[in-house]
Amino acid sequence: MQDQGARSRLRRWIKAIVIGVLSSAWFVAWVSPSTSVEFDLDEGPVVNGVCPPLDLPDAAWESIAFSSFPDCLQSDQGSQAHSFRIRCDPQVSPDGYLLGFSHFTRSRDTASKRGYTQRSLVILSHRQFPALFTVVASKIGQVYELHGLPALEASCQNIANWPDLCPGAALMLGVAGAVLRVELPHSDDEQQFAETSSFGARFDPRSHILASFTPFTPAPIELFGATLSHLWSIWECLILCNEGLLLFGTSPAATSQAAWWFRDLLRPIPLAHDIRPYFTLQDQDHSRLVNKMPASPGLILGVTNPFFERLCQHWPHVLSLAYVCDGSRPKSTTDSHVIAGPPPGWKTTHKRYISKDRSLLKRVEDLSRGTQNDKLEASLAVLRHFHSRTASFLVPLNRYLQTLIPPPSELRLLSPEERRLKPFNNADFFASLKKPGAASPLPFKSSGKRTEFYERWFRSPAFGVWLGEQDRVVREVLERGRG
Repeated sequence: MQDQGARSRLRRWIKAIVIGVLSSAWFVAWVSPSTSVEFDLDEGPVVNGVCPPLDLPDAAWESIAFSSFPDCLQSDQGSQAHSFRIRCDPQVSPDGYLLGFSHFTRSRDTASKRGYTQRSLVILSHRQFPALFTVVASKIGQVYELHGLPALEASCQNIANWPDLCPGAALMLGVAGAVLRVELPHSDDEQQFAETSSFGARFDPRSHILASFTPFTPAPIELFGATLSHLWSIWECLILCNEGLLLFGTSPAATSQAAWWFRDLLRPIPLAHDIRPYFTLQDQDHSRLVNKMPASPGLILGVTNPFFERLCQHWPHVLSLAYVCDGSRPKSTTDSHVIAGPPPGWKTTHKRYISKDRSLLKRVEDLSRGTQNDKLEASLAVLRHFHSRTASFLVPLNRYLQTLIPPPSELRLLSPEERRLKPFNNADFFASLKKPGAASPLPFKSSGKRTEFYERWFRSPAFGVWLGEQDRVVREVLERGRG
């Protein structure tokens, strides 16, 4: 993409496209708007080039190359979609991370020593839109398989012609011969809801895209067949953000979908920890994130290589998913798949603080054995439930914060530095819970459990990030009110 204006418009949404090539000679003759990745039989996945130019160190390109391909056994032909996250310079992405959305294809090739050709088309973006870019990567990947370079050139031009990002907007985005109906979130931390979307019809993940959602095909609930009753324990570990969680699956598609599902369960709490939907032994951060030390607080690490089971045996929380995602439909682990790594289930040192909703659990278990529409309904019901729990967790905190906002009568007497929340005091917060009608709406098992839960959260990185965001919002409101 030689046009600087078109390149700038493209990068409102994505940074580059990474694509598989069939031979290095073909790449030498090609200057295209993408990064090229091929599976080298001797060297493994390699990045051949970048266009539009993207200034990343060699270690980052190596991480992208290896993350683009599954590191687990792939015995079948076909395609699958997965995502990953790598560290980068803040000049490339404001939060210091790039997201990759990969469309991996494996096809039989008698000319290859291994009998297969393996290719990946990857969209690199700084935007946290997993549902949107998973679909976009797959659409472009499919037309590239049929039409080659012209399809890529056209797709990049399509994205460059998309409108500016407008929070909360409902858009019709054209790409790869398709028109996508997309709704954007109002902010990175807003929970999008199928019931309140602007599509004007019952939510259908095959035709409607809530950009910040986890991919909803297949229905996320299918990943948790062996752990449905443990979702309340998992949610508490996610909220507390005190310890790392190893997410083991039999495909990158499964781990990445589950990781984004967990992000949805946390909203509207900001993301305060590292999340890696798919992580390999070759990632540039391997030695930093996986070592003999305790895992980073709140880290979610999605892996498929059974070697991680031994490397992370000291981690307190391990979730092993119950299904194999083959790109279209999950298959039960009772099918004829060789399953390596930990058996499906939830292994944890965590003791629950809050009662689970047994009536919802029974309903979800029944629906998860039904049709695809039933499984979609179950997935949405679980998402609504845990969003409600997260909102309930924040109720007493938001109520206490109201007492820390300077009253309007004092506003003109305060300096700009003083127009902010007063310091948060843990003792005052717990005292506020004893006032009539001020208790947390969450069903804690006891008042002592409630106190311990909040005390643990106050020691987590999530609390600092959340409080900082509340302070920022209050300062903006007070400054506008002063004017």
